[in-house]
Amino acid sequence: MTFVGDVRVEAVRGPDIGARLADVARLRIAVFRDWPYLYDGDEDYEAQYLSTYVRSTDSVFVLAVDGDRVVGASTGLPLADEEPAFLAPFAERGIDASQVFYCGESVLLPAYRGRGLGHAFFDRREAHARALGRFDWTAFAAVDRDAADPRRPRDHRGNEGFWTKRGYVRQPEMTMRLSWKEVGDHHESEKPLTFWLRPLEAA
Repeated sequence: MTFVGDVRVEAVRGPDIGARLADVARLRIAVFRDWPYLYDGDEDYEAQYLSTYVRSTDSVFVLAVDGDRVVGASTGLPLADEEPAFLAPFAERGIDASQVFYCGESVLLPAYRGRGLGHAFFDRREAHARALGRFDWTAFAAVDRDAADPRRPRDHRGNEGFWTKRGYVRQPEMTMRLSWKEVGDHHESEKPLTFWLRPLEAA
């Protein structure tokens, strides 16, 4: 357990994350409703998506907690424990999925941004992957949106610069497609997400 200012950062691992599923689902629904995901979330979708992390013995939730309230969460698990859609771009690239730790996503309430918690989320997930001792890479995927999309807020600042400073490199040829329902839509539709990779140095 560590602190970033007054916010406690703690890791919950493997099957123990079940007790925190509701907290993470709530944050995902709230934060991903905004650009660029525009996710119109529901509890059934969340239960299905997050069940992958419960089944993985080496998964991790990194939580930001203010008092008793979970205000941010970051997820990760061995890529080999993910669904086939996540593995396919790596197989096509000739990268063994067993050598990759997948950093799922980070969600943080707006009032807590800009305090260094984003770095703490990556630090703890990368440390978790390093401690497992069998990974050469960490990776994540980010949704692709048209810069000219009229729904894009004028004051939106992307995370690309932050990710690049963390050592991640976007891989334009490594893309997958996932489906979710956007705000204002009645049905799910596919969206492209592109992977970013970083070599994982030894401990």
